[in-house]
Amino acid sequence: MASSPKKLAERPDALDEPVTDVLADVLDTMRLATHMYGRFELYAPWGIQFPGSPGAHIVVIARGGARLEVEGVEGAITLSAGDLALLPHGAGHTLRDAEGSPLHELGKGECQRARGVGTIRLGGDGARTALVAGSFRLGAVPRTPLFEGLPRVIHFTADDPKTSPTLASTVQLLIAESASSSPGATVIMSRLADILLVQALRAHIAGSQCQEHGLCALADPQIRKALSLIHERPSEPWTVESLATAVALSRSGFAARFSELVGEPPLEYLAKWRMTKAAQFLRESELPLSEVAETIGYQSEASFNRAFKRWGGIAPGAYRRDHRRG
Repeated sequence: MASSPKKLAERPDALDEPVTDVLADVLDTMRLATHMYGRFELYAPWGIQFPGSPGAHIVVIARGGARLEVEGVEGAITLSAGDLALLPHGAGHTLRDAEGSPLHELGKGECQRARGVGTIRLGGDGARTALVAGSFRLGAVPRTPLFEGLPRVIHFTADDPKTSPTLASTVQLLIAESASSSPGATVIMSRLADILLVQALRAHIAGSQCQEHGLCALADPQIRKALSLIHERPSEPWTVESLATAVALSRSGFAARFSELVGEPPLEYLAKWRMTKAAQFLRESELPLSEVAETIGYQSEASFNRAFKRWGGIAPGAYRRDHRRG
């Protein structure tokens, strides 16, 4: 859970070990809303087209197999029973039993029906595949820099011994609930999807395939500590030197490693994260602008207003009014 504005404004000793969970803080600030399309029973030949969205998508194969084609990704990915595919950037994608199978574009009514009770059935009279699909809609906050470097699709296979046992267990629980007609099944599915998202991101960070900048930086102990310090105390007057000292690296070595792993220099990341938190406070709290400014490290409301407008293209007061109406 994110710290309250009051706690964020406090400034404990910079040598204290940071305790903020960066991934949890990022997800809390993004305010993800889960929308389960539900369970699909599909008979060859079949194909489903999912449009792109500003959030993320998940696909879990319950039975059979599928061919996943993702916009911006060369080639198709073969999914088998028990596999999970996460599309962190919400790319448009298609699922089908074989190359060239006719595609069905889901209408709004079908999605709403799946979200309630029942299963969507499509296709011909051939081999059966069952899958569960869902999406995560981002809140009003722009995508954090830590997410920008994630690949367009992350694939976890059921038969890979490196796949986390807890992730595999959650996949099976989601599959079981998708076939259940018991009261509350859709609520449980949404909660399990939330858990799967976190487990998938955590498994990706810990995996050997995590090579891109962004969240993969959390696999580096010293950069993770620096990020945790920034997230725990965004109002601190951090400098490259003070962060480097806190994580026991030279100034130049820290700056180079942070930029390489995170994807941008330390103070640029700090500035963007301050604005991200400010946007959250503007949407979710009654704090006056002067207190929001102070909470994220600005001594002057005027300088905060200028910085926020450069970041978001709109003044803080207008941002608050617009997003509260939304």
